[in-house]
Amino acid sequence: MSLAPILAASPATQIHIAAVTLAFAVGTWMLLRPKGTLLHKRLGRAFVVLMLTAAISSFWIRGNADGSLSWLHLLAVYVMIAAPAGLLLARAGRTRGHVMTMVGLYIGALWIAGAFTLLPGRLLHQAVFGS
Repeated sequence: MSLAPILAASPATQIHIAAVTLAFAVGTWMLLRPKGTLLHKRLGRAFVVLMLTAAISSFWIRGNADGSLSWLHLLAVYVMIAAPAGLLLARAGRTRGHVMTMVGLYIGALWIAGAFTLLPGRLLHQAVFGS
């Protein structure tokens, strides 16, 4: 593993990776710890901010050879809608909808999308596995 590819990447990419990494850590903590506590609520807000940061920063990351947006940017649009919606669902006391939205974000936007970043030719593949 080498941080060199990440350190050589654009600031938008570095912000994106930092936000996703922190969101993954916070999200994992949130799934494993008691729900409804003050800490859960504060970390939940942090999770939403981190997910929005990751989604917004992704629009300055162009992985296609022609510099266009990829299909993964559709996920960023979904995150920009679902993350605040999950927060609003919690505030409205709609626990089931909140849980489904937030777990969906965690699995879909962090685990599944994260798996795609490890494909050969991608930056994180280079960082984790070498060239």
